[in-house]
Amino acid sequence: MNAEIIAVGSELLLGQIANTNAKFISSQLSELGINVYYHTVVGDNEARLLEAIHIAEQRADLIIFSGGLGPTKDDLTKETIAKHLDRNLVFDETALYAIEEFFSKQKRPMTENNRKQALVLEGSDVLLNQHGMAPGMFLSANDRIYILLPGPPKELEPMFQYETKPKLAALLHDGGVILSHVLRFYGIGEAELEDRIENILDEQTNPTVAPLASDGEVTLRITAKAQNEQQAFRLIELKKREILDIVGEYFYGVNDESLGFNLVQMLLENELTISAAESLTAGLFQSELAEVPGVASALIGGVVTYTKETKIEQLGISADLIEEYGIVSSECAAAMATKVREKFHTDIGIGLTGAAGPGSHDGLPAGAIWVGISIGDHEPFTYRLQLTGSRNTNRIRAVKFTFSYLMRELAKLGYKKLI
Repeated sequence: MNAEIIAVGSELLLGQIANTNAKFISSQLSELGINVYYHTVVGDNEARLLEAIHIAEQRADLIIFSGGLGPTKDDLTKETIAKHLDRNLVFDETALYAIEEFFSKQKRPMTENNRKQALVLEGSDVLLNQHGMAPGMFLSANDRIYILLPGPPKELEPMFQYETKPKLAALLHDGGVILSHVLRFYGIGEAELEDRIENILDEQTNPTVAPLASDGEVTLRITAKAQNEQQAFRLIELKKREILDIVGEYFYGVNDESLGFNLVQMLLENELTISAAESLTAGLFQSELAEVPGVASALIGGVVTYTKETKIEQLGISADLIEEYGIVSSECAAAMATKVREKFHTDIGIGLTGAAGPGSHDGLPAGAIWVGISIGDHEPFTYRLQLTGSRNTNRIRAVKFTFSYLMRELAKLGYKKLI
């Protein structure tokens, strides 16, 4: 089956928002073995949308539309498709009831144009919208499948995952299942990871393994086909163990987990507390941890010591140490980690110092960063980074590397890792 994705919305063409829906849908279709050869973006214009549909029908068996299902006049996707397929639009009572209930609970009057969102193509399977108002549609006609999805990603993604994907899988695989599992790695590049698991990639059949680099980290998507979910899960687990035997030291989580989330879970599970002294990151390390619910039991506090003077005054670092080794040094990072741990009486102390960029700092080039980690009575660990990127990119990556290094050191010391 070959697919084309048509995103509808003038805001996409104006660059006001990115077409993230196409990226998401393509990744989901690849798991089903459906080829996506074209992404089309068209504005809120009936004639141009009709032209895009005619072109797509010449080269695709499956046409997926995102956007244009809302209540305003420029939301014209289903009206245009109804006209093209000579189908009526009818009210879906379940969707209409949900819309009426929403306005009733909000104690707001429901305008007539909001009823429009409950209109669906006659004869289509209605896709429930659990996170918005406009339902989606799944329609077989003229030897093709037409799928209409809402534009907002928070509505489209769950609708595709839980409503659309099972329907497509059933059509393609005679009731079998396709299951995917994403492994997440940090501290290793995509090229190196691929090189180290080259034999696995070359010999893959079922499950398949697909690498993907994203935001400084690397993911591997393992996808298995089987008669039921249990069989697919077993296939994935076997392949996962094979991969982790080779590159397990860089592995930190699965699916949508983040480095910060997994670090916090590790801290909570081992009843560890943490504090941080931050220079170039200026509180970003603590801010990223604070996004994780429950972190208050682990994150006690910290300081931003951006200058030499604040490192001396707030942390009590020796002026002689800074004079001898400099601010951006292994010795300074270790002292920052140790002093902040002692100051806040925590199990772990973190020290981050470096040259964020774009210029050099303390005689070192932009992107030169030292990470200090102090855990209990152990000698502090330090890591040297040389990053390339913009100032803020270097700051974000420094934080992520610190999360990764800390989890690695805690595991080496015997603390329980949750994955």
